[in-house]
Formats: sequence, structure tokens, C-alpha cells
Amino acid sequence: MEMERKKIRGAIPLRVDFVRGGAKTIYPVLLCDGEHRILVDCGYPGFLPLLERASEDAGVPFFEITGVVVTHHDYDHCGAMADIKEKYPGIMTMASAPDALVIEGKEKSVRLRQAQSIRDGLSESEKIRLNEIRAGFESMKLAHIDAIVKGGDVMPWCGGTEIIATPGHLPGHISMFLRNEKTVVTGDALVALSGRLRVPASKYSFDAETAKMSAKKLLLLDADRFICYHGGVVER
Repeated sequence: MEMERKKIRGAIPLRVDFVRGGAKTIYPVLLCDGEHRILVDCGYPGFLPLLERASEDAGVPFFEITGVVVTHHDYDHCGAMADIKEKYPGIMTMASAPDALVIEGKEKSVRLRQAQSIRDGLSESEKIRLNEIRAGFESMKLAHIDAIVKGGDVMPWCGGTEIIATPGHLPGHISMFLRNEKTVVTGDALVALSGRLRVPASKYSFDAETAKMSAKKLLLLDADRFICYHGGVVER
């Protein structure tokens, strides 16, 4: 059985189904090789049991995970990081420098600052959504970040995983390119809708024009497979 687990390699999307204002699905990713088990993004606050189950279903017991890296600090991407670090203290936590400041509680999220500044011009439904976002951030426990990653870094995972700076959705957003597998882990720089790649709606981006440029950067990579946190796998 141990040998079988060691054979699990590559970028493996984890399907996590849940109910939150309706049935939803997210796709965190496991980057697996003979030495590393890296989880990319980790869901909402309270999602550790769901992640443990999804990882086990993929053939990787959660205690084998060696690191967690988040693409950005939105609470649906890093919400379970504190719980992971508490239960599995040996796991290395990683994020970009701007996102680490928010996750560790040293700075307020630019998304909250931006939303608050335009609150008076929002519709009632948008104000409700703003309150939901604020509540989501408030429910997120602070977590220590062990290591900072940045665009241009090449991590040893899966024979070489390049960190791609993809700002726009948030200023510190990163994506990952597994060159050997021609696979991109997009985070929220791209989403999948009906099997097609899309730029996220501009209202969900800190800087919509920069987000479009980042999406184009990913599409120009020599990649055949894109794993989107929202929408799953798209192959071209």
C-alpha cells in the first residue's frame, strides 16, 4: 500500500462538494511526487474535515501532506489554513508576501477596504453580499505563514513548479505552472464555465484590467491542462 501511494504523482484536483447558499463545488489541488505532497488552496473556514476526506479519496492520507500554498487570501481559499496548521504542525504554509500579511492579521484585506469605500454606491443586494464577505473574513482564524513565494520562483514539486504572478483578482494572487505536465493551477486568475476558460467577473477583481492581463499570461503558457478552483479541469 505504501508503494502504491508513492506512485501517486502529478497535479490531482480534489473535488469538494458542499452547500453554502446552494450546492457548490471547489477544486483544491494536490501536487504529488515521490517526496512532496503540496495542497494548493484549502477552502472555507471549517473545511478541514472535507479536505481530509477528499484527499483520502484521492489516495493521499492528509497526514502525508508536506505543505499548503494558497493562491490568494480570499477566505474561500485560505480559510482552513489555521486549522490545518493546528492539527498538522509539521505542514509548511506558504503564500505571497501581500497575502501573508492578511492571513497573519498584520494588514486588513484590500478587498474589504475597497468594498467599504464604495459601499454607498452599492445596491441593497450588493450590500448584503458585502456583509457576507466581511463575516467570512471575520470567521477566519489567523495562521502563521512559514515561507513566502513569489512570481518567478521554481519549486521542486513535480519536477519543477513555477510560481506565476497573476495579480488583478487580488494584488498578490499567484498561479502555478507545472512545465513537465503542461498543467496550470489557476487559482482565481481563470475560472471554468461549461468547459471553457473565463476571466472572473470584474466585480470580483481588485483590478479588472490587470486581472485580464494575468489571464492572458496564463493562456500564453505552453499548457494543455488548466485546473480552476472554480469549475475544475479544462483541457485544450
